Amino acid sequence: MAREISAERFERMQRTDEPFTLVDTRPEESFEAWHMPGAVNFPFGKEATLDDERAAELDRSIDGDRPLVTVCAKGISSGNFADELDRAGYDDVAVVEGGMEAWSAVYDVVPIAFDSMEVLQIQRRAKGCLGYVICDPESGEAAAVDATRHTGEFVDAARERDYQITAVLDTHVHADHVSGGRELASELGVPYYLGERARERGLEYEYEPLERNEVLEVGSLEIKALRTPGHTGEMVNYLVGSTALLSSDTLFVDGTGRTELEFSEDAGERGARMQHESIHRTLLAEPDSVTLLPGHVTVTDEGEFEGGVPGEPVRATVGGLRTGLDVLALDEEAFVERSLESLPEKPPNYERVIDVNRGVEAIDEDEATELELGPNNCSA
Repeated sequence: MAREISAERFERMQRTDEPFTLVDTRPEESFEAWHMPGAVNFPFGKEATLDDERAAELDRSIDGDRPLVTVCAKGISSGNFADELDRAGYDDVAVVEGGMEAWSAVYDVVPIAFDSMEVLQIQRRAKGCLGYVICDPESGEAAAVDATRHTGEFVDAARERDYQITAVLDTHVHADHVSGGRELASELGVPYYLGERARERGLEYEYEPLERNEVLEVGSLEIKALRTPGHTGEMVNYLVGSTALLSSDTLFVDGTGRTELEFSEDAGERGARMQHESIHRTLLAEPDSVTLLPGHVTVTDEGEFEGGVPGEPVRATVGGLRTGLDVLALDEEAFVERSLESLPEKPPNYERVIDVNRGVEAIDEDEATELELGPNNCSA
């Protein structure tokens, strides 16, 4: 009988280069939109059988000398496929329990050490979402920034290192994933912060507004709210002391954030102009030595990180980006043209995700899982 392995176990297999062949049994359209690294597509239904013709087709597609791992959307059709493989005499067959839904909830906690603080970069492996726990070793207090709906990942990361989260912050109303900020703040009984202009997005809940350049103290750490409109109108980035800059969807290690999701009336042109100003007058005004920590890393259709390696820090310096990222050398007109000329597909269900994050719509766990399937598409 085929064995089940967790998505976390499979992630470790990938990271440590264990030999295997991964077979994705979802329909071709779903596979092409988003799949795990190195996967081979072999569509197979939950009631299909592996006859001689299909077995021959499979053998032409895979390396039969390696253990086989199967995956689908939820582990149903891939479970049937794994059982068929087992009955057909294939050795060492495993199925990823929970499928791509479970893969979407796999996280890495990556510590990043600074002289006066510790930053935990919480990487959501399949979507490329990057959240943070900003920790003060002196007081044991911490702030969670851009927490996803899997709030336990942030709580556990802090507690395992003896930190207590005393503040929760979001940088903006996210469009690619369901925020866990409000839920996390409520669970812990701590304040929830957004930029002061977030009220202009029609939020249906209360929050603590941070004014432009307002400083929030977390233990001995100072977190400064920088107003950086562009990706959204209410966007803020956070400068921690004079050391780290949490740039969210304003500036990534390999590009800039898209601007047309909110500013759709002119295909994002107004947002792109604001983005250019935010980057050049605010972010690049910081010293070259400041470490930039983005809100996302691009995950390709092949499931690979661009601009980073899973389990390792995704970061850059202001100086490195200033001299090494070509889009930052463009004047405003050229920047706007570049930002709008080749936008990727919009994040799946982004309008409904925004409504959830504005508090306009409530959804359950199953609905949230369905809404979030697929990688983020927040870069331009």
